Amino acid sequence: MVKIINFMFIFFLILIFTKAKAEDHKDHIEGPFSTPQEVTETCLMCHEEVGEDVSKTRHWNWLGEEFEMTQNGKTRFGKLNMVNNFCIAVPSNWPRCTSCHIGYGWKDASFDFTDPNNIDCLVCHGRTGTYKKVPTDAGMPAKDIDLLKVAQSVGKPTRQNCGSCHFEGGGANGVKHGDLDDSLLKPSKELDVHMGGQDFSCTECHITEKHEIRGASHGSIAQGVNHFDCVECHDENPHENEKLNKHTSAVACQTCHIPTFGRGNPTKVWWDWSTAGQDIEPQKDEFGKDTYDKKKGAFKWAKNVTPEYHWFNGKADYYQIGDKVNLKKPVQLNQLNGAISDRKAKIYPFKAMRGKQMVDTKNKYLIVPKLFGENGFWKMWDWQVAFTEGMKTVGLDYSGDYDFIETVLYIPVHHTVAPKNKSLKCYNCHHRTKSILDWKALGYAADPMGKGGREKNGLLK
Repeated sequence: MVKIINFMFIFFLILIFTKAKAEDHKDHIEGPFSTPQEVTETCLMCHEEVGEDVSKTRHWNWLGEEFEMTQNGKTRFGKLNMVNNFCIAVPSNWPRCTSCHIGYGWKDASFDFTDPNNIDCLVCHGRTGTYKKVPTDAGMPAKDIDLLKVAQSVGKPTRQNCGSCHFEGGGANGVKHGDLDDSLLKPSKELDVHMGGQDFSCTECHITEKHEIRGASHGSIAQGVNHFDCVECHDENPHENEKLNKHTSAVACQTCHIPTFGRGNPTKVWWDWSTAGQDIEPQKDEFGKDTYDKKKGAFKWAKNVTPEYHWFNGKADYYQIGDKVNLKKPVQLNQLNGAISDRKAKIYPFKAMRGKQMVDTKNKYLIVPKLFGENGFWKMWDWQVAFTEGMKTVGLDYSGDYDFIETVLYIPVHHTVAPKNKSLKCYNCHHRTKSILDWKALGYAADPMGKGGREKNGLLK
């Protein structure tokens, strides 16, 4: 028995030593490097399979696999061809948008996705904390980066690696998600029990196989794939209170355990493009954030926001470029699938991002503007030129008649899990006058726990 224990201890030390050596690349990478592609070429000399693996991922292509979309037949969908209500769309704005691509040099539609040397290994694996991409240079790193030093530091991705892009979604820290911002670099347990309480890296949950990262963003949600759930680590009946356990069949863990979003930093909840281009003096709000930018229009920021709650079965139907819209009502950029009658659906929390964006009033579809670069709005301050150039890029006619229409995009809330003593209490949902849930919108006749609620919902004969 003692021999077995000693052997296991020695084996454990070997594993630790091997892991440490595997992450120490100072003896394997010499340089010098004149381009970042040379770094990647060096990486692939030992990790030759990675080039092929990465080339198949959503992270690289900004598209998922081909699937049947409800209205448009078979398609591939993802960040590449999605319309949002932040900076609208990638086409015609590549160098600015692709500064957060895991590659180098995606300047236009001719980018070569088959060249593995264009993969940016350092943005995910460099651990010096000094690596950064130029915000307007198609994914290229800043000129003053010591590529050799960063290359020799590589290891497993940290929160800083992932956050360098995902915390900055929408153009700045905390803009897009509401549950992802730089407060998660060194979070308290109160902000996030996993990253703060247990020092989780992102890859503890977003497990990666052959560089395909688990976790569903909009491209995956359109297809209804790539999800993972809390119960993969936690029991399906995690509560001591059986009444709470009965909720888990219809209520997602996130609903109770992420009571508000924007807890670390404020997040944008409104973006109005109709006011862009004017010489308006920006004002600071209560959080010290600008409420106007000539390039982008007017904004509203918020902190500690109560999410919107919807039935969700993991899939949604998304607006696609060229889809017709009703000019008389707000456009839903994604329609969440799920209902009270759907056994696969649960009540989930969402950030509802709202704003006003461009619409062709004659053709009745949303406009993809050219914002960045030559003839872009941020240079010309001319919407007609920006719309003509942008729509030409996506192969659609622009009539010359435009307006701005309200839109909403539902973004799932999964991060900043609060400690259990800060989670929602029964009265948050089942209060007679102050419930955070809109029971009728969720398909109930009334609060099922309220007076006469069970009878009204047909739960009693």
